[in-house]
Amino acid sequence: MKVVKFGGSSLASGAQLEKVFQIVTADPARKAVVVSAPGKRFSDDTKVTDLLIRCAEHYLQKGVAPELAETVIERYAAIARELNLDFSIIERIRSDLFALLNSCKTNPEQYMDAVKASGEDNNAKLIAAYFRRQGVKAEYVSPKEAGLFVTDEPGSAQVLPESYGHLYRLRNREGLIIFPGFFGYTKEHEIVTFSRSGSDITGSILASGLKADLYENFTDVDAVYSVNPSIVRHPKEINELTYREMRELSYAGFSVFHDEALIPAFRAGIPVQIKNTNNPDAKGTRVVSSRDNTNGPVIGIASDTGFCSIYISKYLMNREIGFGRKALHILEEEGLTYEHVPSGIDDITIILRHNQMDSELEHRLVTRLKQELQADEVTVRHNLALIMVVGEAMRHNVGTTARASKALSEAGVNIEMINQGSSEVSMMFGVKEEQEKHAVRALYDEFFAGVLLS
Repeated sequence: MKVVKFGGSSLASGAQLEKVFQIVTADPARKAVVVSAPGKRFSDDTKVTDLLIRCAEHYLQKGVAPELAETVIERYAAIARELNLDFSIIERIRSDLFALLNSCKTNPEQYMDAVKASGEDNNAKLIAAYFRRQGVKAEYVSPKEAGLFVTDEPGSAQVLPESYGHLYRLRNREGLIIFPGFFGYTKEHEIVTFSRSGSDITGSILASGLKADLYENFTDVDAVYSVNPSIVRHPKEINELTYREMRELSYAGFSVFHDEALIPAFRAGIPVQIKNTNNPDAKGTRVVSSRDNTNGPVIGIASDTGFCSIYISKYLMNREIGFGRKALHILEEEGLTYEHVPSGIDDITIILRHNQMDSELEHRLVTRLKQELQADEVTVRHNLALIMVVGEAMRHNVGTTARASKALSEAGVNIEMINQGSSEVSMMFGVKEEQEKHAVRALYDEFFAGVLLS
């Protein structure tokens, strides 16, 4: 049995849905289909989820937004016209959407989650109708009916363990299951969404619950690449990598998967195959628990911008019990999350995303750190990029860090900081944002020139 998930670009038009139908029906092992909301049809288009967010915001502020709602409905209607579907499905979508938009707004976060989730929910209804029109037994199944229960954390729901037992019962259903991604239900029957790109999370959860043999994730690229194609032209494709490698790369900027998406599949030991809807015959990339490390120490390089660092220096810091805890507690009290904490004998650096702080909060934070920690120096550095070099084989190769540092040095890139992951699967370099692409290219040339990835 296979669970297959299609992203928004794969479901943006009738022509794309015809491809999806051919892919799903070509393999009888494909039992459950997880769908996203319709994505962009062209570069300047707007995703349905973004339209729904704007629509919900207008309803919350003004009580009405009929033009925006009609724009959303028209996206589904355009697909229905392309596929010659009975317009009763559009009337159902219209009725459901307006009932939702006019529902109780006393809890704005809950209201927003419910409206956002309707993008996937309505698309699943439409896709099920299309499959049935093509003569295939297919059934829309809602997360509520299936028993997909989640925590009450709007925008960042976590699946409740009991859900997996409920989902396993779907194995007994005849025909195809068309399942909306991105959301589940609380025990109080309220809709709550996963984090953005949460349909990947749903697919992984459903694969685990059904005890699938394979989770196929169809997107708009042939494979996972060893580096961002917008930085390096024609980068090497990766045929196989581990869950840990994929999570490290996703966290650091790879856009193929949300960094939380693979956890349910990983825990269940289910391999994941990434494929291209527009080129389904391409081999794609397989994500597995373990692999042979025969490709050199590095499997991929990822980067992301928008970071800042807080440098704290204090003489004999290493002898002061609880210093790090006190520093992080101050961040906690200010509502800040951090990414990395490299440290030395007399200094510590806390790396965080700078969009969490305005100038007022930054000034208050620096003042507190100086006074409460009695620090000798507290300095904030802005406009940092983090570059992650990832590979399971780094644990068994001597000199990988030296090679990376030398490549950056020879390229004239100044390393602001360096941190070796405790798992030894990754190493992180902090550089100025303006040097990000130059640094990534230098590292790619060092580790991938002439290397075939398998």
